[in-house]
Amino acid sequence: MARVATIILNRNLPEVTERLYDHLKNFDGDTTDIFIVEAGSDASKLTKHSSWHANWDEATQHGLRYGRGMNFGLSQLWKEDKFKNYDAFFLLTNDTELQQLATVAPLMKIMDEHPKLGILSPCSERWGEKLLLEKEQTKYFWFIHNNSFLLRREFIESVCNINKPDFMNFLFDGENFRGYLSESELIAKAYANDWAAAITSAVWAGENESYLINQADLIKTEDYQENLRLYVSEGKDWLRNKYGFNSRWSMQQYVKSFYDRFFEFHPEYSAHKI
Repeated sequence: MARVATIILNRNLPEVTERLYDHLKNFDGDTTDIFIVEAGSDASKLTKHSSWHANWDEATQHGLRYGRGMNFGLSQLWKEDKFKNYDAFFLLTNDTELQQLATVAPLMKIMDEHPKLGILSPCSERWGEKLLLEKEQTKYFWFIHNNSFLLRREFIESVCNINKPDFMNFLFDGENFRGYLSESELIAKAYANDWAAAITSAVWAGENESYLINQADLIKTEDYQENLRLYVSEGKDWLRNKYGFNSRWSMQQYVKSFYDRFFEFHPEYSAHKI
């Protein structure tokens, strides 16, 4: 049985999603089962391998975005009693682009070597973080972009909402619709609960933003600039209402305080600190 469940989000880009699906089947088919969340896709734009279709009115009108979409997929596995079948969950947006080699197996090897890792992300060629990974391939970070997260099952179980597992609040806060600093909130939960978050250059992954830039109408979302504006403006409202923070910097300092405390309790991992 595969150790990992990969969840891919699709919204009206079936060809893009199926290329990613085929890539994973080709290079990681023995390591991962693959599930596709149709995040409000039109009935005519479903992939051939759809697992679950979010087809209620709000989802078809506005989509699910990353947080609600991943909540939906994870909570469906929970409800179907499949969740505990897996050691980890690989969460991918369909615009993620991987190398022409295995991705999941090397990531799981790192997870096995680092028992305190709850979150692991491949590095991107476009990230400045790669400069910190030249001497050592894997380092623990307090900020990571969220287009490709590998999450350990025990970590999710330690922080998820098991009383009401649904698309709004299983792991991510669904009230934060566009996901402003959602990765920071998840990483804070990790370090606050004695788990770490890392980036590795052992494998690489990138995000192809051209789909959002050039096909926003097909995805049924705002154009790139309007998306960015709403991401920040709506996100700042969420941040203030939930945490009382008035800036992104306050949230980052909040996460870093848990990050620093982790190494106070676990000095044996200090070699992995940035």
